[in-house]
This record gives sequence, C-alpha cells and structure tokens, in this order.
Amino acid sequence: MTKLEILTYPNKFLQQPTQPVDNIDEVIQKLVADMVETMYEAPGVGLAAIQVGSDKQVLVYDEKPTESDGGYGVIINPKIVETEGQIISENEGCLSVPDFRSDVKRAARIVVEGVDRDGKSLRFEADGFLAIVLQHEIDHLNGTLFIDRISALKRELYKRRMKKIMREK
Repeated sequence: MTKLEILTYPNKFLQQPTQPVDNIDEVIQKLVADMVETMYEAPGVGLAAIQVGSDKQVLVYDEKPTESDGGYGVIINPKIVETEGQIISENEGCLSVPDFRSDVKRAARIVVEGVDRDGKSLRFEADGFLAIVLQHEIDHLNGTLFIDRISALKRELYKRRMKKIMREK
C-alpha cells in the first residue's frame, strides 16, 4: 500500500466530475487499498478518488477511524437515490480544503446505491454522521467541494485567504 498525495483547493482537478468504474480490476483494488491507507494517515473519515488524482467513482469511509477494527467501507459508483430531512453538519472540514471549517446543510437521512470492491450490489440507508460523510464524499465525485455549499461570503473569504497564502509561498 502507498500513501497518496491529497490534492488541495484551488487545484482544478477537484472540480471535475468522475467517471464510473466499469471493471473492478487490480488497478481499482490497489487504488482502494492506497486510499484507505491515505485516509487513515491523513487522518480523515472519508476520501474520494478525485482527491488523490483519480477520476474514478470510488470512495472510502470510516465513521469511527480511531477504533482499530478496520471498519472502513468502500463504495464504487455511489449514487444517492433518496434523501429525507435536513441537518446542519457543524464545523465540517475537508482534507482537500485545509484550515477551513464551516456549517453545511445536508440531508438528515439518505439511501445510497453502488457496488462494493468485490462488485456486489449495495443499497443501504445512512443517517446522522455517516449520512454527512457519504454526502460529502459523493459531492467530491460530482466535482463539488463543501465550500460550494456554504454562503458566497464565507466562500469568498476562504478563497482570498488561500490566494494570499499562495502569494506568500
């Protein structure tokens, strides 16, 4: 397994929609393994393939990464097929949007479909924190960053701060 580099804003690659996985081969299996290692090393609770430079519809997650039971999940070609309610994801952050956190409106409950790393169909319901994590990662696969879901003012302040940091480097 290899720890991968996590792309960060303002990298334009992060804003591209990803492509479906047609064949779960050894390349995809290695990508999944490397993404899991990268997620835990970061540390994070989720990671989408686009964040590590792959345009494939693959995400990994672990809502309890401090528990050492290897309880991570993998979803390939995920789609949210049902949403219900609304919740505020308080202080949401992202490995690709460093040093910034904000409240984000999310669905309180979702139903997700996709396949696992063995190609078996998945369909499950998620609510609370897991629903937030999955919405965040699926957004990435669609070319959306969480800062695209906050107020224009907060987003602009973050962008200005990042431009200033980039100039100072």
